[in-house]
Amino acid sequence: MRPQLAFPLQFLSQPQIETLHHAILNVLWETGVRVEWRPALEAYAGAGCRVNFERQIVQIPEQVLEQALQTAPHSFSLYGTTPADEIRVTIDDVYTIAGSSALKVLDLEGRHRPATLQDLADFTRLIDALENADIMHAMVIPQDVPQAGFDRLLLSTILQNSSKHYYSQGLGGASVMDQVEIAAVAQGSTQAVMQRPCFSMVVCLVSPLVHPAEQVQEIMECARFGIPLWLEATNMMGASAPITVAGALVEHSANVLASLVLAQLLNPGLPCIFSVASGGFNMRTGSYVSASPEMVQLHCATAQMAHSYGLPFHGGGGLDACLPDAQAGYERTLQAVPLILAGINFFCLAFGMMNQLLTSSYEQAVIDNEIFSAVFRLAEGIRVTPETIALDQIHKAGPGGQFLNQAYTLHNYRREQWQPELTNRLEWEQWQHTTSGKDMRQRANERARKLLAEHTPHPLSQEQATEIDRMARLFQARAAGSTGL
Repeated sequence: MRPQLAFPLQFLSQPQIETLHHAILNVLWETGVRVEWRPALEAYAGAGCRVNFERQIVQIPEQVLEQALQTAPHSFSLYGTTPADEIRVTIDDVYTIAGSSALKVLDLEGRHRPATLQDLADFTRLIDALENADIMHAMVIPQDVPQAGFDRLLLSTILQNSSKHYYSQGLGGASVMDQVEIAAVAQGSTQAVMQRPCFSMVVCLVSPLVHPAEQVQEIMECARFGIPLWLEATNMMGASAPITVAGALVEHSANVLASLVLAQLLNPGLPCIFSVASGGFNMRTGSYVSASPEMVQLHCATAQMAHSYGLPFHGGGGLDACLPDAQAGYERTLQAVPLILAGINFFCLAFGMMNQLLTSSYEQAVIDNEIFSAVFRLAEGIRVTPETIALDQIHKAGPGGQFLNQAYTLHNYRREQWQPELTNRLEWEQWQHTTSGKDMRQRANERARKLLAEHTPHPLSQEQATEIDRMARLFQARAAGSTGL
């Protein structure tokens, strides 16, 4: 839990929030969402929604949404495989989530190449070592393994290299069941997983306003096992959503809330996080834009909307930069400062995600950790107490005095002043002498190598690790066989 400013950054006024809410209600009732799985359509219909089974369109009335918002919890816990890794979630707390599913890496030798299973293990250990990384995600999808059922190998590899809560992804309902079985080995039983699941599941909705069958099945199985859900809509302003920030906000909010209704119908009280990964659309190249001022506005404003519904919010984005350079630094800061000050609860894609989410960089992950450290210090605000006002120290120093020799200074300077790991604060000659003139990327490279060489995560037993790996490969082979791959 990290303290926040008393008055967070706000992009929307209360009248604007109310206007947007009425627009969202209008979309849910007049336009509706397409839900491509009949059992879910039946659940919606049974709750009083208007359902066209032939067109697979669900129209949700306000009272059904309100009931779902009443049962969706405002606070809950996310668990790791050790008690120390429990995270208490409220709409006032801020946490980070590692990067997500890059297909390539920028490795420590400077090579841009396809990601491997070893990269997944190494990135997981690196993120496990970073003090500002709270929740684990699969930084890469290994390209040296069969792609059908790859999610089972992700879970197995991450459980063997980190005890932090895992933000998982699936490939349909069977995937959820397989992941529960794998997690049960680490946690002792299926019942233990259902009571304190060490993983949660992101469900990626399609914009505009589509819930594909595979993702709906994931929602339904997570509801059955009590697995927390990240209900995530991803639109591109001007392509799969209106070009305006307000229009994109309405589209992805309606999409998320429609899925929230289903989750709460199936399991009232299931932890659900209002999640978006929406961004811009490059009209010149037809590609996704991860880092832009409009993306920041959209996510900050959506955090306000989610909080108005009493729901924790997950947003944030990767970098468009291809290298850990000046562009990467300003893009990360452009996102991190306003989003953290706006009270985002989970900053996703927080470490090392570059090149429009296609590449994970070891060096950038370490640099991002430094940036978040500074931003969290900024977000703490200013403590104003009799102790921090320091009248006694001012009187003691007197006119023309100094504070270096006061015990108060020695006692408080680490608490009051941010202490960087990578940032250079040496003048030129000292910098040259101490670091041989290395820039931040080179210093990050050295720190990443050091962490990978020295950090040991909380291990599973050898028996658990062997069994988890066996099960993951068995489940993956079964998934590949069912798809004919």
